[in-house]
Amino acid sequence: MPPIDSGKAIYAVPAEPNVTYEDVITSLKVISEGMNFVNPANFPIGEHMKQRGQAPEGVLEVRAFCNLGMGAEIMLDHPEFVVFAPCRIGIYEQKGQLYLAIDRPTYDLKSIKNPTPRAQKAAQELESTLIQIIDKARRGDI
Repeated sequence: MPPIDSGKAIYAVPAEPNVTYEDVITSLKVISEGMNFVNPANFPIGEHMKQRGQAPEGVLEVRAFCNLGMGAEIMLDHPEFVVFAPCRIGIYEQKGQLYLAIDRPTYDLKSIKNPTPRAQKAAQELESTLIQIIDKARRGDI
């Protein structure tokens, strides 16, 4: 796993060479359900681009995996945090490599003036859990 760069919002990891897109999707579903996350929405951005005559390099999508027990604590104290939709996992291809990425909740919380300790703790827990999920999914774990 690459180290977390505290100066960047995006944390991305490459899928293992033998892991396919389908493996990643299956892994995300199984792992997230086992961790009490739900998948309320998927955004096939690449498919919409293709319909408009634009050609992304490969897979380009966002999948939401939410655990309101974690994210809700941030939004109860700071409802404006909802703009970050903190439970998204991006899946994309770049130069033939499949990646999974998150927008780090702890980084986004820097945009909130005086975040509460509860929100800080929840953001760290959510970020750590999302990193666990994408780490397992990049390996195709079930």
